[in-house]
Amino acid sequence: MGNERDFIEKAKNNPKVFGELYDQYYARIFGYIFRITGDYAIACDITSETFLKVWMKIGGFRWKGISISSWIFKIATNELNQYFRKKKYTPRTLLDLAIIDRDTRAKPAFVNDSTNETISRLDQAEEFKNLHQKLTMLPSKYQKVIALRYFEEMSIAQISQILAKKEGTVKSLLSRGLEKLKNNF
Repeated sequence: MGNERDFIEKAKNNPKVFGELYDQYYARIFGYIFRITGDYAIACDITSETFLKVWMKIGGFRWKGISISSWIFKIATNELNQYFRKKKYTPRTLLDLAIIDRDTRAKPAFVNDSTNETISRLDQAEEFKNLHQKLTMLPSKYQKVIALRYFEEMSIAQISQILAKKEGTVKSLLSRGLEKLKNNF
């Protein structure tokens, strides 16, 4: 993106330049939100709301030692917090209700490469679902630090900026969250 500061100044007044910012960060923000919520539609909604807030607030963005990436993730985290405060129910799937048994999915004896790839993707999705289920057992504060650190591959300093917590606190949350996650397996 070249000089980030100049780019942001241009994005403040030019929707086309802002579109480039959107394109650059959308997938990462969506991934972060999806890993926390585990729901595609909700993740789409929260991601859209995040970028609407970014667009509305970018004119007030000031360089105070926080990168634009951290600023956008901070807005996404605030939107997640707002979602969890308003959440009134937990959507359930047929698998959760035991209407469909996970083990009844039979794999045919004759499968071609594209079918193998599809099955592999389903297995990966199932692994993600299992991991997400374990993550959702943790309090939100642990979910966020684990998602930012391991899925978004952010440094402790970046997470500290996003969550507005001291680095030592982030390290502690990460350690406790991983311990709780490990004990849940």
